[in-house]
This record gives sequence, structure tokens and C-alpha cells, in this order.
Amino acid sequence: MNVASPARPLEVDPLSLPTALGSWVARVVGGLRRHAVEGAGESPTSFYHEPVLMEEVLAGLVPAEEKTFLDGTLGGGGHSERLLQAGACVVGMDRDRDALAYAGRRLAPFGDRFRAEHGNFCEMRSVVPPRSLDGVLLDLGVSSWQIDQAERGFSFQKDGPLDMRMNQSAGETAADWVNQRSAEELAEVFFRYGEEKASRRIAAAIVAAREEKEFTTTLQLAGCVEKAMGGRGRKHPATRVFQALRMAVNSELDSVTAGLEAAQDVLKPGGILAVITFHSLEDRLVKTFLKERSTAFLDRPEWPEPRPNPALAWDLVSRKAIASTDGELARNPRARSAKLRLAKRR
Repeated sequence: MNVASPARPLEVDPLSLPTALGSWVARVVGGLRRHAVEGAGESPTSFYHEPVLMEEVLAGLVPAEEKTFLDGTLGGGGHSERLLQAGACVVGMDRDRDALAYAGRRLAPFGDRFRAEHGNFCEMRSVVPPRSLDGVLLDLGVSSWQIDQAERGFSFQKDGPLDMRMNQSAGETAADWVNQRSAEELAEVFFRYGEEKASRRIAAAIVAAREEKEFTTTLQLAGCVEKAMGGRGRKHPATRVFQALRMAVNSELDSVTAGLEAAQDVLKPGGILAVITFHSLEDRLVKTFLKERSTAFLDRPEWPEPRPNPALAWDLVSRKAIASTDGELARNPRARSAKLRLAKRR
């Protein structure tokens, strides 16, 4: 089947280069030609914003013909489109059926080289065989488009139902959480997932307010948090609370841990894992997972000598996370907190 003007495969092999990635990524990314991207039907920017760290992801995954990748967070299909343009095959997963529908239309010109699957990326073992993939990409968090849609309930700036589910056909909503959990449980969620120092004060205010009227909308909750915090500062006082609720509703950190384990099983030896994070909780989790499984020997004071690490499964492509360039930040402010970590399956 003919595919509309696929780009030339990227002829970059980062794994043949030293572990210290900073210098060679700068050279590789600087030499990559940016492609004009057109979606099927709607303009990508009208539905999903520009994917972050695009060139760095491509430099790490090195897409080409005969390679197969899993995009575990398909979203609007921006990353997948560039992989497909380079001649690769892609399996795209997403919990959001709206995202799957849009990406399916956008990527239809690539025919059977693209396949969409509805589900959480932590379930990737159910859609691809063991040790079958050349790369796995996970772009964690919520998309700008989801936040912008008031009816999805992710935004504290737009009034909508207090939902926050990535998969709107399953699970508890954010309204269920704030109306049914105890003050202690809410405070723990706000502190653990939002790193909110005033978690107990906010939780107490929510419990008191729901005795008068249950929470049903985003602005209702945002107003309660703002009142509990005594007004607005430079950052909206509900920012951390909404982040924490979203992560709890969607079991995001549990999904990340399970997804990393699954990626370890489905990647071929030499396959690449690329993970983009947007806040410190996710990044610490990914960093710790990879560090614990890329250390060849373990040492303890009570041991006479170091011992081989039985969990050894990865080689770090970069010991430090890759951040966005100044140029990308100027084009795409959403990229300011994005970090990319790359690892190679042993």
C-alpha cells in the first residue's frame, strides 16, 4: 500500500554513542529537518497541541522500515505520525476514546502500518507479543486538549462536570472522590499526589462544604479550595488539588509502574524505552525504576564483595533527563516541565 510521502528514515544510532547524551543529542537534534505535519480532516493544532520533545524522541527511537513501536499514550497521534513517516509500524494505545477516534482518522493514510487499541498502556502485554517491539513511547500526564475541554472536568478554570476520568466509560469520577472520601483520605491524596502543604486544611473545607451541597462541578470545587486558601496567589490555589485528584482518579502512578514492567517484557533486546514526564513524582518513579534495573552490581557494607544485580534489565542511554530546548519552549510553553528518559533493553 502506498503511503503519502513518508520521510526518509533517521540515520542516527544513539546506542553506538557514549552514555553521556547531552552533546550528541544536541548534534543529532540540530541536524534533524523538521517536517510539516498535516492531519486527516482536522488540523492537529485544532484538536491536540504540538507533542513535546519530538526531535529528541525520534533521535532516541531511530524509527525506520522494519521497526515496530508502541505509542502507549497515543493522544492526537503526533509522535506516532512522525514514526510512521519514517517507515515504521506503530501500535497506538489510549484510554481516551475521543483520542483514538481522532488519531485513527489522522493516521488512516498509513494503512495497516498503524493499529489503534483502546486501553491503558500498562495493559500492553495484551496487545503485543513478548519481546516483539523495537521501541515503546510513554508521554505521561493529561493532554492540553483534554484540559481545554470543559466537559472532561480536568480544568479549574472552566466550568464542567467534576469527572477527570481518562476513560469515561469506567471507574469513579472526581466527584465520587470528593463526595465520598474522608477528610484523612482526601488530605493524603492532596499531599501525596499534589505535594500540597495545606492538604489537611483543604480537605476539611471540602468535607464541611459537601455537608451543605455535594460537589458536582469543577468551578464549585475550585471555589471551595480558593476560599480555604484565602484567595489567589501567583498560581491558582486549586492547581495541586486538581492534579492530585486527576492522578488518584486515574491511578496514574500505579499505571506508570505497571507500564514500565510491561515495557520490559514486550521490548526486544536492544529495544528502546522513551518516557516523557511532566512533574517530579512521575520523573522520580521512572528514574528510580531504571536506576535499580541498570546497575550491574549491588554492594552492601556487610557483603565481602559486590554481587550481580538479579534485576538487571536495562542500559541507560542517558544518565540525566533530557529537557526541551529554548527554541521548543518559545514555540510550545507546555514543554517547560517536560523531561525525557531513554533506556535500552538488555
